[in-house]
Amino acid sequence: QVQLVESGGGLVQAGGSLRLSCAASGRAFRRYAMAWFRQGPGKEREFVAAISGSDDRTYYADSVKGRFTISRDNAQNTMYLQMNSLTPAATAVYYCAAAAMGLVTTFPGSYDYWGQGTQVTVSS
Repeated sequence: QVQLVESGGGLVQAGGSLRLSCAASGRAFRRYAMAWFRQGPGKEREFVAAISGSDDRTYYADSVKGRFTISRDNAQNTMYLQMNSLTPAATAVYYCAAAAMGLVTTFPGSYDYWGQGTQVTVSS
């Protein structure tokens, strides 16, 4: 069983930045594909960014390209999401997810483990 714990959320003004972290338990972290999803009020959970376990290849939703950066530190079993130039549209609960088979997809159902989420609120 893998446990994921997000941190780093909070309240920020539009144009500001936040860095989210996702700490994972277990020894197999380096093999997992990892991803960030978010769910805004009244909306479905949507893909934000992902990083492969094999070669650290990164993938982004069009809405965050150029502003968000996903990364991972396998030695620390931690994944990050650096979010810059935030807008109120980014207000959501952000979840980290892990896919044990290492396959990166944009579909929530493809991920095996989830964190509890961290709230990000961007004020205008």
